[in-house]
Amino acid sequence: MSLQTRIKKLIDQISVGMHEREEIIPVALLGALTGQNTFLYGPPGTAKSLISRRIAKAFDNPPYFEYLMNRFSTPEEVFGPVSIKALKEDQYTRKTENYLPKAEFAFLDEIWKSSPAILNSLLTLINEGIYKNGQELEKAPLKALIAASNETPEENQGLDALYDRFIIRLMVGPIEIKENFESLISSKPTHAEIKVTDEVVVKNNEWASWLKKIDTVELSQDTLTIIHLIRKELSDQFVELGVYVSDRRWQKAAQLLKASAFFNNRKQTNHSDALLLRYCLWTTENNREDVESIVNSAIEESGFSPELSLAELDRKKDALDKEITNEIFHEKDVYETHDINGKEHYQVKQVFSYRGGYYASDTKTTTRTFYIPINKMKSKDTFNPFDANGNELETYTCTFDGQGSCEVKITGLEGRYDSTAHVTPKILYKKGQKKQNVNNRLINALKAEVNKLTQSLRTTLELCEAKQAEYVSSLYSPFVSEQSCNIALNGINQQISNLKLRIKDCDRLKGLCSA
Repeated sequence: MSLQTRIKKLIDQISVGMHEREEIIPVALLGALTGQNTFLYGPPGTAKSLISRRIAKAFDNPPYFEYLMNRFSTPEEVFGPVSIKALKEDQYTRKTENYLPKAEFAFLDEIWKSSPAILNSLLTLINEGIYKNGQELEKAPLKALIAASNETPEENQGLDALYDRFIIRLMVGPIEIKENFESLISSKPTHAEIKVTDEVVVKNNEWASWLKKIDTVELSQDTLTIIHLIRKELSDQFVELGVYVSDRRWQKAAQLLKASAFFNNRKQTNHSDALLLRYCLWTTENNREDVESIVNSAIEESGFSPELSLAELDRKKDALDKEITNEIFHEKDVYETHDINGKEHYQVKQVFSYRGGYYASDTKTTTRTFYIPINKMKSKDTFNPFDANGNELETYTCTFDGQGSCEVKITGLEGRYDSTAHVTPKILYKKGQKKQNVNNRLINALKAEVNKLTQSLRTTLELCEAKQAEYVSSLYSPFVSEQSCNIALNGINQQISNLKLRIKDCDRLKGLCSA
């Protein structure tokens, strides 16, 4: 039986009778297998304590401790009573047997309601794996601590360090699906006592051996890409979300990802492992869904990390596109211009109409030639045009409308009346029109570059498609639902689709070179 199959059977056995906990129990179990602590967040009555007891049942009869915290809790109730016999010998020690310092698994309910004295001792126990019992330092065998609460720690209460030690944070809500709810209320109460077969239960020597082997698993380049994308997004949204992820938390989260790969018979992490980051990075109910969305988006966006840099290929394609377009087509409208004193001007020959007599019907026309500076076309200022010798014509006023049309007024035309006309500079070649004289040698060189780029993209596409075929099956994980794995598949499929679009765009560029 493969390790993946065994873990799947183990999850099935400890999940009996548990509704809508298909990801909560597997992830919490993974945390225990990795020696990570888990925080269960949710309202009362959602089976948080039952989840903890079931996780403990996955191991071979471990010492288990459970306690419901409140503001009146005392250290004696968690760490054991003071030894009267030791007191008589002037020693202050506790009888820790059957209490937290001797437990391999523990569940602390309503953890944030406890006293500072308990929480400070708890932090030391988690951090260093030891419990200071009087003058003695006792090694704590605690493999994993599961804590629960219907609230996250309040700010400025000195609980940040302890909260940061709970690498896994799981939302445990009420049952939502109607059929599951009806099954729950119709069946017998669910108990912690279940039968875990000997072939799948985790033995102590196995657990220690697995921890060493997990360290040999590598973070894949795909996973590192995803992590960097998440870090950047959390940094960009820090003001809105207020999510700070310590280096220690990133390191522990990476260990969780490696463990997921190990128990799925892999030597490298992949996208399905990275999905577990959704349970490691949020801090409060207000940012939980936003963080999950950031993780999902990073996984979709990352796709595969190909041998060639897609960003570099895109830069080359864009540069070729720009150069080919510039060489073959006019970038903008080209107007007929005349040089006057070293500056370009539009020549305008315009017919003006004016009243030549007393009556309105006495209309005459005259044709005038003048020159408009090309640099005035984008301006809406009123200015005077010039004659062929560069002399300013003060009786003319010109104003462009911003759309290429110019209103021209002549004051006292023929010494009598004002007249107005609308003129548009003559366009020789419109924007996008093919140039007349193209450098064919340069175009052939650019076409060769496009062919080279196309081949690189096709090679990358072939690698991605080949990797996709073998990758789909490796995405399966008992710690992640099939629906969640589809997030990773969507990103990979989108990457392949984008590569095909890039190749199609290169075909367009080759077509331009051949036009």
